[in-house]
Formats: sequence, C-alpha cells, structure tokens
Amino acid sequence: MNPADIAGAAVPVTEVSLFSMFWSAHIIVKCVMLGLLGASVWCWAIIINKTLLFKKFDRDTARFEDIFWSGTSLDDLYSTLSAKPVAGMASLFVAGMREWKRSMQGVSYSFLGLQARIEKALDVSIARETERLESSLLVLATVASAGPFVGLFGTVWGIMTSFRSIAASKNTSLAVVAPGIAEALFATAIGLFAAIPALIAYNKLQNDVARKQGKLEAFADEFSSILSRQIDQHSLNDRAA
Repeated sequence: MNPADIAGAAVPVTEVSLFSMFWSAHIIVKCVMLGLLGASVWCWAIIINKTLLFKKFDRDTARFEDIFWSGTSLDDLYSTLSAKPVAGMASLFVAGMREWKRSMQGVSYSFLGLQARIEKALDVSIARETERLESSLLVLATVASAGPFVGLFGTVWGIMTSFRSIAASKNTSLAVVAPGIAEALFATAIGLFAAIPALIAYNKLQNDVARKQGKLEAFADEFSSILSRQIDQHSLNDRAA
C-alpha cells in the first residue's frame, strides 16, 4: 500500500465549514464573533437609515428652494411652514423669519443688532441640522477603527487555545493544526467584514454631510442678505417718516 494512502487513512477528516468553525470555537472567540456580527448589523441599519434620511433631505431641499425662489411672499411662506414641523433648509428660513417677526412686534421696535441676531439664529439652526445629519456616524467610525482589532483579539485567543490543544494531544500534523487556526482566523475575517463597509460608508456619509452643510450655509448667507435689505428699507422708511 502507498504510504501516502496509509497516512491519509490514519488522519480523520474534519469538516471545516463556517458553521462548524463557529460552533467549535472557544466561548470567548464565539462572543467576539457574535459581537462583531451584531456591530455589522447595527452599521448596516445606520447606513440604510442615513441613506433614506439624506434622500429625504435632498427632496425637501429641492421642494423648498422651488417655492422660495418662485417669488412667494416671505410672510405667506412663513405662515405655512411655521404651522408644522420643518427640517433642513426650511428650518433655517423659519428661524430667521421668527427672529425678524419678534423684532417687528410691538409699538416701538429697533433694528439695532437685528442683523446679528438673525445671523446667530441661522447659525444655530445650521448647527442643529448638521448634528441631526451626523448623528450615529460615530458608531460607523468606531466599528471601522476597532473592528479589526477586536477580530484580531479573537484570533489571538483562538490560536492560543489551539496551541494548548496541540500540546495536550502531542500531535502536530497539519490536519490537527489547521482547523483550530482556521477557527481563529475566522474571527479576524468577521472583524474585517464589519469594519470595511463601516469605513467606506462613514467616509461617504461624512462627505455628504459636508456638502449638505455647505448648501445650508450658502442659503443662510443669501437669506441673511435678503433680510438685510429689508432692514435697510425699513430703516429708511422710519427716517423718512
């Protein structure tokens, strides 16, 4: 008989599938794998939620810009938008107009510092909208940076356990060593599986947030200029009167 056939017959064939590698792994390695899989599911939920949120933001922004630049009265538009919850560019408009209306109320009113107050209200609205868009992105950054290291911890622990088993069995054949090492490396693979999409999505979504913040700032500057002209016109009328 061929010696290779004898050696092959003497070594039991061990099934090495993904499920079997997980099931036969050490309890700590299992916890690492489950934690990484849970983090991956969490990241994908954030990615889907942010994608839908950004699409809604773009639709609402386009709809508001069409109405705002169509020549509609600012007072009429404010009356319509202030009666319902608004977000995005509409929230900046409502915040600026609210500050304008407050300054115009009463028998005696002053335009002193009104421009600065309007700009401050717009800045606060931009900060709130940016914070809303950026919420949960820190989770993606954390998983992207920590996922491979957590997976590596599971790999190191699995290899340590595999080496202890090899020392106890006193068998160093490849057929005995390979399953344990494969189980350990499976943890690193899951860590990369969780980290790579999180990293790509974080960079993409963060870039989208920056672009949307730029749109909000551009609109705030334009709207502030419009209100500034209104302030100057009212000041001239008061002096003429």
